[in-house]
Parts: sequence; C-alpha cells; structure tokens
Amino acid sequence: MLFPTYQRYDIRAARGEGAWLWDEAGRCWLDFTSGLAVCNLGHCHPRVTEAVQRQLETLWHVSNLFHIPLQEEVASVLTEASGLGAVFFCNSGAEANEAAIKLARKAARERREIERPKIITFEGSFHGRTLATLTATGQEKVKKGFAPLPEGFVTVPFGDLEAVKRAADDHAAAVMMELVQGEGGVRPADPAFVAELSRFCKEREILFIVDEVQTGMGRTGSLFAFERYGVTPDVVTLAKGLGNGIPVGAMMARPDLALVFGPGSHASTFGGNPVAMAAARAVLREIRRPELLENVRVQGERLLASLRDHLKGHPSVKEVRGLGLMVGIELAEEAAPVIRRARERGLLVLPAGPRVVRLLPPLIVTEEMVDRAVEILSDSVEALGVAGR
Repeated sequence: MLFPTYQRYDIRAARGEGAWLWDEAGRCWLDFTSGLAVCNLGHCHPRVTEAVQRQLETLWHVSNLFHIPLQEEVASVLTEASGLGAVFFCNSGAEANEAAIKLARKAARERREIERPKIITFEGSFHGRTLATLTATGQEKVKKGFAPLPEGFVTVPFGDLEAVKRAADDHAAAVMMELVQGEGGVRPADPAFVAELSRFCKEREILFIVDEVQTGMGRTGSLFAFERYGVTPDVVTLAKGLGNGIPVGAMMARPDLALVFGPGSHASTFGGNPVAMAAARAVLREIRRPELLENVRVQGERLLASLRDHLKGHPSVKEVRGLGLMVGIELAEEAAPVIRRARERGLLVLPAGPRVVRLLPPLIVTEEMVDRAVEILSDSVEALGVAGR
C-alpha cells in the first residue's frame, strides 16, 4: 500500500514517552534516534502536548492571508535568539532549504545583477529531496534517476576553503552548508574553516546559508550550532526539532534580505498554521532553558568520551566524533549489523551512510541512559568483531 521509499525496521511503533518507544506487542526500546532529530524533547513531552491540545480547541488553520498572532510571537523569539531579522514558516527542512535557495537567487539578481546565480555546497552534505535541494546535496546517490537536475549548483570538498574560493566566480550567490553533516556521516566542520569561510563570504558579498535542520534546536548544546562556531550567517534554515513531531520548518534571514520577497514571491499553504506555532512556542520555551542546554553539553561530552574510551583500539572502529548530542561511530565495515544487534538489545540508533552508526538521543537524556547506550553499543561492536573473525 505504501511506496517503498524506506527500509523499515521490524517495529510497529505504538507509543512513546520521553526517551522510550514501545511497539504494539509491548516491547520497549531506549530511543537514540529521536525520530531522526525531531523529538528533541522526547516523545509526547507534556507541555508541548498540552499546548497543541489547547490550540486544537481554538483554531487549527487559516490562510496566511490573515494575521496569525502565534506566528508573530514565535518569529519574535527566533529573531531575538538568532540575531536575524525575519522568518518564513513552512513545514519541513527541504521546504525551508528550497526557500533559502529561492531567496539567494532572487537577491543575486536584484542586488548584484547576476543573471545566472550559482550556489556552492559541500561534498557529503544533505539538504533535502526536492529537485533543487537534492541538487544542492553533495551525495550522488540521492540524485540517481532524477535528471535533468536544475542548474546553478557546484559542490566542493567539505572543509576546503581554497576550493570554495576557486568556485566563487562572479556568479556565486551563496555558500550553503551544515556545520555538522548529518546524513554525510556526522562530520563536524573545523571551526577555523567556518570562521574563514564566513569572513570570505562577507568580503565577497556572498550569502552564507547555514542549514540547521538537524543541528538546530539545542542538538549541539546551544540553540543553534552557529553559536558554538561563533559566526552569524545571513540565512538559517530550521525544521525537525522546532515542532518536536508537529511538522514545522522555518527560514530566517537578515531583515534587509526579507525585503527581496514580496507578496507572491513565495508561499506555504500550511506554513505557520496555529497548531504548528503552538507546538513551536512550547518547544522554544523548553529548549531555551539554560539547564536543558547544559544537559546537552554534559551528556554529549559524556557520551563521546565514554564511547571513545570503550571502543579505543577496536579494529572495527575508525573514529568516534560529534558535537553535543549528535554523535557518529565510523566503522571499518558495514554499520547495519551493529545497528541490528543494538536494536535486539533494546537500543535504537541510526545509520549515517553505510559505515557510520549515528546517535541522536533526546536532549532530556540522563547519565544512566547514556551509560546504558554505551554498554549496548560496545557489546554490539564487539559482536561485529567476533563475527568477522
């Protein structure tokens, strides 16, 4: 009945609470996927649930032809927190990135008279599965079978500033990047590279677009990953954790850039609807609490250090890396057997490419949960080594 677009696990999900997920048979797992970095506050967070329930009794949807006060409230929080000046609300990360691409192209034409604008992206990146965003994505596997693809994109090696400079000719409108590549293998960018890239973009009047769909909303230990890198982008995209499971995305930009879009330039029928905004407001209230972000930093450091300690010297492990509660274990062989064994032992984790195990625990994760996950993963990696001998 369903299109076979996912390789689904043999789990029929029925109920979630906090960091735990149950199936229809009552089996329980410690969920270190968070719905793929969506349920950052854990499943069915009580204050988000209450906010959505209250809104459902009042108003579900009206057209964006009307003022929606909740939109203005959430936009005010996001602009104050980010230092950017305007927000466009949509429903997903791909939609937010599509909006950013359109904004960059239109700004290049109107302000710099670039007739054929070009956007520079990085190998290993992932920006979505619409035609423009998959073209921006630096992974050939997602593009296979979808030609002809839109023109105006060039991909360079991740972290290579000289390659960016070579690609940045007079047609360069923007550089678009993830500060920690998620689907590309949980690869944090080098801070020195990011600082130099930001400086170069400003000097050349090239827009610096940061895709925070996976890294945003507290995942790295600050509300936005760009805060940890000490830069201020021109455009930032959000989704996933912004609604904690309610579909909502956003593109934020400098206030002067917002003027590039006028009525009819862009739209989203369901974007910023009252129910999504009620969820986003509740999520932002929770995630901005200093003690929650401190927990992300503390437990993220514990998870990273403990995994490195337990897996040090193991022949199957090439590297353990990450930032905050976004961690990857790169293996010398396929990750699928490790992920499967962890699942059999009660822990849910994800792949990030064929040889990387990705951990995305909820931001409310405890020390005990981290220790349990490390124990299960250590056993699962050890079993992989035994099976290979």
